[in-house]
Amino acid sequence: MTNEEKIQKLNEIVKGSDNIVFFGGAGVSTESGIPDFRSQDGLYHQQYDYPPEEILSHTFYETMPEEFFRFYKNKILLPGANAKPNAAHKKLAQWEQEGKLKAVITQNIDGLHQAAGSKNVLELHGSVLRNYCEHCHTFYDVDYMIHADGVPRCEKCGGRIKPDVVLYEEGLNMNTLERAVRAIQEADVLIIGGTSLVVYPAAGLIDYYRGNKLILINKSATSRDAQADLVIDDSIGKVLGSCD
Repeated sequence: MTNEEKIQKLNEIVKGSDNIVFFGGAGVSTESGIPDFRSQDGLYHQQYDYPPEEILSHTFYETMPEEFFRFYKNKILLPGANAKPNAAHKKLAQWEQEGKLKAVITQNIDGLHQAAGSKNVLELHGSVLRNYCEHCHTFYDVDYMIHADGVPRCEKCGGRIKPDVVLYEEGLNMNTLERAVRAIQEADVLIIGGTSLVVYPAAGLIDYYRGNKLILINKSATSRDAQADLVIDDSIGKVLGSCD
């Protein structure tokens, strides 16, 4: 079956459902110009004094905050500052508006799903758009973080401002995780896109799906391809952008 035929089959599945859940990874955002942590051009293949996974850990954040924020600002905030939703984000928002899509579950932290118009977005790893003072919990937006020098400090109490993102060594928000599990369990159609399904516990969410319309869309093969009812090896933006 050609990719064009597979996209047509995807179209038919979407048209016949009003209970779709989408689960997406970094590949959904790379088409908007945000670097992927594991692709050949991603952060893991660049050279720094410390490996990115070490810098983005809770321990590193606590012990070397200056270096953490220098990396975080230059390699995460600034690349995403001018990013716009792509065809995948827009199609998912359209499906939600049409009453077909019940939830977007994402591993991304860029807020592009909401920028495209999606309302029910479950952010497993948090969001760069939310930042809070560790002492008085005052909220700060992403622009404040981008323009802060060094370690961002609260204007009210001087406390350090922490991004509302899940760092290595930190656990996922249990309420968000439970809502994601419930959405997948109740879904008629589960579309997984732009993820290699290697990051746990997020990748394990697929095991909660009980339906028979599991669709995997990714440029490269995943370990779960054999379980899927439809596998499309292509760009998530191209595939969803081709849907009606």
